[in-house]
Amino acid sequence: MKIIYLISYLIKGLIRKVSGKITDWSCKMYSICDEGTYFKMNASIGNFPRDRNKIKIGKNSVIEGKLVVFNYGGEIIIGDNVYIGVNSNVWSGEQVILGNNILISHNVNIIDTNSHEIDHIERAERFKSLVIHGHPRNKASIITSKIFVKDYVWISFGATILKGVTIGEGAIVAANAVVTKDVPSFTLVAGNPAIVVKKLNPISNYKLNSK
Repeated sequence: MKIIYLISYLIKGLIRKVSGKITDWSCKMYSICDEGTYFKMNASIGNFPRDRNKIKIGKNSVIEGKLVVFNYGGEIIIGDNVYIGVNSNVWSGEQVILGNNILISHNVNIIDTNSHEIDHIERAERFKSLVIHGHPRNKASIITSKIFVKDYVWISFGATILKGVTIGEGAIVAANAVVTKDVPSFTLVAGNPAIVVKKLNPISNYKLNSK
């Protein structure tokens, strides 16, 4: 088995060097990807339940960051024409839904879970168990809440999207913003915690000018 693993690892590395991306092999092993979607060479997947149905990606999307689904729960659903930038992380202990035509810049964090327990003793004991036995299959007291990013959203570099948040259609999240509550459609939010600093035009000038 070690020889087979080593051979597959070397082949995968060669493919990365030649094409600059991971082929459909990664999609088929760890997720369900539609036509035209691929993972760039610096992308990675942490599908701890080892269930391909936990990560689903639509057409013509490009992943350069990291997708993680925890053992105790979680699901990542990504639509069509979505870009996830270098060193960006989408971590799910419940459910993260990214709509269509979304741009996520580099160093962005989207996480729908606290990841650890509030109680200090429980947190320490669970960490010791994780080191010895691996990621737990029961959520215990970890708090999770769904994240929904709607169509045509742009999340700029360094932003953080926390659990329970819905980002409305066409919204922009400014660089290094920390989003702790819902973002209305067609608004620009900035700051920590993020607040609305500008309303955006829901009518596209691009469409008007291209007629």
